[in-house]
Amino acid sequence: MTLTAASPVHTGVAPDRFRQAFGRYPAGVVVITADAGSGPVGFTATSLTSLSLTPPLASFGIATGSSSWPHIERAETAVVNFLAAEQQDVARRFATSGIDRFAAPTAWRRLDGGAPVLDGSAGWLRLAVEQLVPAGDHRLVIGRVEEVDLDESRTPLLFHNGGYLPL
Repeated sequence: MTLTAASPVHTGVAPDRFRQAFGRYPAGVVVITADAGSGPVGFTATSLTSLSLTPPLASFGIATGSSSWPHIERAETAVVNFLAAEQQDVARRFATSGIDRFAAPTAWRRLDGGAPVLDGSAGWLRLAVEQLVPAGDHRLVIGRVEEVDLDESRTPLLFHNGGYLPL
């Protein structure tokens, strides 16, 4: 895993206005899960991006102030769980601070190797973490896709204008 130098801090658009602009941009909803050895962690994200076909790379962002960051920073693998349209409650649970996100009613299991994966999703990717790139108050996590599972019978969950929507 490599870590690159942080970019200089520049002022610009106010954070609320920036959030408002991206709130108008519909995005797929995922829950990123991992276990770096001290139990499963996970968080809701809309920052998933495919980066490369050869090799297969994907990325996601995580705030360095989040409770999941210290675990993701040490994790060798992460799982991207593509939430299904009926999993709005899962998206909200994994976006809530201060709770055990893996407690009931969350349905989950471990993949070979121990990575946590959510049941009922529209699919998932298992990533080997390759790079952590500083990006303002976040880190961009770049991972090599090592395994894919898709449930084509489920439709994806989207986020737009502050709310969850089915496709």
